[in-house]
Amino acid sequence: MSAQLINGKAIAAEKRKAMIAQVELMKQKGTTPGLAVLLIGDHPASVSYVKGKVSDCQEVGIHSQLIRLPGDVAEAELLNQITKLNVDRRIHAILVQLPLPSHISEQKVVQAIRPEKDVDGFHPVNIGRIVTGQPGFVSCTPAGILEMLRTIHLPIAGKHVVIVGRSNIVGKPVSLLFLNRDATVTVCHSKSKPLSLYTKQADILIVAAGKASLIHADDIKPGAVVIDVGMNRNARGKLVGDVAFDEVKEKAGYLTPVPGGVGPMTRVMLLENTLTAAMRQMEKGL
Repeated sequence: MSAQLINGKAIAAEKRKAMIAQVELMKQKGTTPGLAVLLIGDHPASVSYVKGKVSDCQEVGIHSQLIRLPGDVAEAELLNQITKLNVDRRIHAILVQLPLPSHISEQKVVQAIRPEKDVDGFHPVNIGRIVTGQPGFVSCTPAGILEMLRTIHLPIAGKHVVIVGRSNIVGKPVSLLFLNRDATVTVCHSKSKPLSLYTKQADILIVAAGKASLIHADDIKPGAVVIDVGMNRNARGKLVGDVAFDEVKEKAGYLTPVPGGVGPMTRVMLLENTLTAAMRQMEKGL
């Protein structure tokens, strides 16, 4: 029997519909949620991602401010822009599109954003809040993964979750989120060999390695929930995930497609984080 697909595109569309009403209610109370996006340079993928984010904001009524800076902008100038946004009461959320040019310190940029406006969830304060189980902003992809599992009413406590990939953006934060929900968590990486020894044990398998068709049917156990975070181009230029979809769908219990799975959820969770930031700041009178 083929796996049941988790349609991230459809879930995200429903969430955006609900957000339109939330934003309208906030506007009636005198606050228009605001997101500032800083784009450095003209990397085609980054330009495309930012265009999508601005479009999403327009759809739900969030005020978006796009700040484009040249690829050779001085680090000090970028940090100055962030400082101004930190104190701008119209802006509740700040996102700096990654990757950054090599002459700019990503660490300095991330730490320059006020934690309460850090809707990417990259600031050490927000990471620390995840570690200690306190409320904070969660990176959008990990948050989207949990939202997808919530929609299929999947119990997490007691499950063995195996994560392939240990990035600061996905692997590490999502491992903490599952630990906080009483799962047993295994994190795999390039030195975890043989990889299938671990992936075959997973009740829930999260694959975020950035390698096309890394996981095949023989690498999972029957009925596993498989979340494919990968975004790769194959030899024909087709967008594919880290999971060999056609093989794994015949063995998994649930499976996310690429495209149409985790990607749309990442985008919609940015909007949700922006609304949360605006509501928190509104409540505090900031």
